[in-house]
Amino acid sequence: MNIEGLDYNTQREKLILPEYGREVQKMVDYAVTLENKEERQRCAETIIGIMERMFPQSSENVDYEQKLWDHLAIMSNFRLDIDYPVDINEAKSILKKPQPMGYPKQKNPIKHYGSMMFELFDKLKGMEPGPERDELARLTANQMKRNLMQWSHGSSDDEKIASDLARFTDGKIQLDLDTFKFNIGNMREPGDKRRKRR
Repeated sequence: MNIEGLDYNTQREKLILPEYGREVQKMVDYAVTLENKEERQRCAETIIGIMERMFPQSSENVDYEQKLWDHLAIMSNFRLDIDYPVDINEAKSILKKPQPMGYPKQKNPIKHYGSMMFELFDKLKGMEPGPERDELARLTANQMKRNLMQWSHGSSDDEKIASDLARFTDGKIQLDLDTFKFNIGNMREPGDKRRKRR
C-alpha cells in the first residue's frame, strides 16, 4: 500500500549501524559532502559528541573513543576524509561476519537418542565379547528405549531399538528379542494409563 505523504523506514535505504538512528546517518552523509577539510573535521567531531551522548553508560569503557571513530568511519563507508585521532584500519573487520560454527556431533543426526548414546555405541564397537560388553549393551538398549519413549510421547518399538543398536555398533551388538527383556524402570509403557493421585 502506497499512501502519498507517508514515509516508511522499510522504504528507506538500510542503515549501516541502526543503533545510531537515521538522523546521525544523515549527518555523516552530509559531512562526507563538505568540500572544506576543516569543516569536515569540525562536523565529524560534532557527530562524535552526539554519538557519545547517545550511549553515556559506555563512556567508561577503555576503547570507547576508538569505537566511536571506527563507527563514524563505517557509517561513511570510509569516504570521510578527515584527520582521525585514532587508527581506524581495524574498523573494516567490525562488519565482517564470522564464519559459521560447525555443529558438534553432526555425524550423529539422530536426535532422539542423544549425542551421549553415540559415545556408548563407539565404546561397544571396541569392546571384546564377554559379560562386561553384554552388561553395557543391556544398559544401552534400556536407555535407548527410555529416550525413544520420551521423544515419541510414550511409544517405542523394540525391533527399532534392536535394529538401531546393531546399525550404530556396526553389527557388533545383536539383541535377541526372544530372550532380551527391557527394564525401563518407572517409565510408563505405551498404553499404560495410571490414575493421577489427587
